Amino acid sequence: MFKNYFKMAWRNLMRHKVFSIINISGLALGMTCCILILLWVKDEVSFDRFHENIDELYMVYRTELYTGADNLTVPAHSGRLAPALEQNMPEVVHAVRVSQGGDELLSYGDKSIKVNGQYPDPEFFEVFSFPLLHGNAAQALQELKSVVLSDSVALKLFGSTEVVGKVVKLNNDESYKVTGVMQKVPKNSTLKFDFVIPYENYEARNQWLKEWNNNGILTFIQVEKDTDIPALDKKLKHFLSTQGDMDDELFLHAYSKQHLYSEFSKGKGESGLILYVRLFSVVAVFILLIACINFMNLATARSAKRAKEVGVRKAIGASKASLISQFMVESVLVSFLALFIALNLTGLLLPAFNSLTDKAVQLDLSNPELVMLLLGVALFTGIVSGSYPAFFLSAFDPAVVLKGTVKLNNKAVYLRKGLVVFQFMLSALLIVSTLVVYLQIEFIRNKNIGLQREHVVYVPIEGDLGARYETVKQELSSMPGIALVSASNQNPLSIGSNTSGASWNGKEPGDEVSIDVMNVEYSLLETLGIKIKEGRDFSKAFSTDTANYILNEEAVRVMQLQEPVGEWLDLWGTRGHIVGVVEDFQSRRMQVGIKPLIIRFAPSDVNLLYVRTMPGKTTEALASMETVLQKHNPAFPFDYHFLDDDFEQMYKSEAVIGRLTNYFAGIAIFISCLGLFGLALFTAEQRKKEIGVRKVLGASVSGIVLMLSKDFLKLVLLANLIALPLSWYLMNGWLSDYAYRTDLSWWIFAIAFAATLVIATLTLSFHAIKTAVANPVTSLRTE
Repeated sequence: MFKNYFKMAWRNLMRHKVFSIINISGLALGMTCCILILLWVKDEVSFDRFHENIDELYMVYRTELYTGADNLTVPAHSGRLAPALEQNMPEVVHAVRVSQGGDELLSYGDKSIKVNGQYPDPEFFEVFSFPLLHGNAAQALQELKSVVLSDSVALKLFGSTEVVGKVVKLNNDESYKVTGVMQKVPKNSTLKFDFVIPYENYEARNQWLKEWNNNGILTFIQVEKDTDIPALDKKLKHFLSTQGDMDDELFLHAYSKQHLYSEFSKGKGESGLILYVRLFSVVAVFILLIACINFMNLATARSAKRAKEVGVRKAIGASKASLISQFMVESVLVSFLALFIALNLTGLLLPAFNSLTDKAVQLDLSNPELVMLLLGVALFTGIVSGSYPAFFLSAFDPAVVLKGTVKLNNKAVYLRKGLVVFQFMLSALLIVSTLVVYLQIEFIRNKNIGLQREHVVYVPIEGDLGARYETVKQELSSMPGIALVSASNQNPLSIGSNTSGASWNGKEPGDEVSIDVMNVEYSLLETLGIKIKEGRDFSKAFSTDTANYILNEEAVRVMQLQEPVGEWLDLWGTRGHIVGVVEDFQSRRMQVGIKPLIIRFAPSDVNLLYVRTMPGKTTEALASMETVLQKHNPAFPFDYHFLDDDFEQMYKSEAVIGRLTNYFAGIAIFISCLGLFGLALFTAEQRKKEIGVRKVLGASVSGIVLMLSKDFLKLVLLANLIALPLSWYLMNGWLSDYAYRTDLSWWIFAIAFAATLVIATLTLSFHAIKTAVANPVTSLRTE
């Protein structure tokens, strides 16, 4: 029976090639979008799932409690926390410290490469599943001066991965023996590194980590299976208070959620990339629904031509169930043909999609779970898109349709109109969303952030540069293309050092206030284009500046200082005076407001050298920098970065989401137009004789075009009336995540309204004009 259904379905598709192509194309486009989004979502939710102990892995976070300000959730801890947890918490199997990473120089013979390294505890490879190609995972980090390399680093340095026992140099200084070679860290890993060295080496260079009040290390724990996590969380909450005079609260965050839930509120990971995963999951469903609706409308548009077929088959004994089965089989066949095309389109688009999203997703049809999911999508699409046409067509009365008249009930008319309203409601919503995302990204890029990020290059102060900094600065300052040279310990766009260890005139005893701290050298403010509002910059003319400070405007507001210049300020036990106030500048992502900042003169505690180049002479300045830096620090490569590139990178995810929204919105609108095309064709078929009579009675072409179009344009108007307030609500919520945001101006909604009307008018005009200019004799000759 089903074999016969498939034969009839295939013949029907071949008999009506144009409609079949439109149907299959619409579904194929919808499925292609759905598959691409599915692969992207699948990759996002797969992060860190390759670890064998993932269900028992947790990251320890700390909530810093402050007076009169929002609490701050951070992952950084004292180096003393992990051993204390292992000692005091029986539920903890392993507590592993991991440094926050950074690029360092590895050398072997005359070969050197700069790669990202981590410093974990020896149990690292037992807790995390990073397989070793060579070496023993349990023993690899037991020796103090040992290093485990990634296979790619081993190949670059040695030309082979069988290098256990070889010795490499770190930063042209200390020697480390290779005790293992690991597979390259997967792209879907939150932790990313190219080599690991035992934690003790890191702590030896950073003795401050041995103090409870100094925080800078990530702490992970592996718990016993079936551990009561809420109970352990409760025990952890005030653990720090048992170790000293510390009020900060600890809590656990499942490592399986680290990638998707990375933004915290009140001690819980509530937000992050999961918002985009949910957003695009909804977009995928909507696009697929739009494609299904498009199929329904095109199927019912052909109902007048298929009515006699149904009537004849019913007259010779076909049951309603058999007719429904036939039409459902035809729909499922179209769906699977669309899936075949969609899989090929996906294969063609994946390289561009991966480039756009910085992914490496693959359409792996050898994965049975993925294949079953795709087949399920195709079957679901076929059933959903074919259900209404199947029941609609099978309900025709053979006595009526064989006379050549097919009348529709009001429910059928309202349903199809409702589907068009739904399609264009989504189209209008997507247009508004696309515009708002674009405008917000442009707003961020063009907003005055309080410093001049253009023409600023920076390099790490490493190797011999620290000892020769003054000489290097003098030589660079006299080189072609270079305007200014200075140094700091922070990237001004992402300051990551804060303290509550500051006191000032008027501060209440016991108040805890979080303030960012940045160490600088002479002329950094001028180099970065940060404007002084009151007072002065640090100067060689004032020898006491080593104990003096500069504040930003937000710090003055938080400290409630009426005349800040000249007031005393104590930071970490060093008392000095405030000599200047700078205008606020954005030192974090724009989702976060301006933070109070203390700028201290500490030339011995800087690690980034900043150079402002002359406009139009960046290439010349880079050549000058390379000459000077290679002269004084030949062991290290010339590793430079542009400040404006860092700024672009900070908002890369928003830019990617914006581009994806553009593409998917365009496809959704195109498929919606196909649906409207189908409904216009359906109406033209139904009103062919009426139009013939009107033309015989003298109706004009323009009058008929208006008659056919106005009802559809009313539907588009209704769609906008629903979509525009809804889009305002949704986009206002999205923008609320930003401390600085673009305005939701009226013209954004006007453009969406006009765009949907223009798109609908152009889509309708083809059939309206074609029907209006047709010879009325053709439609009336059977009367």
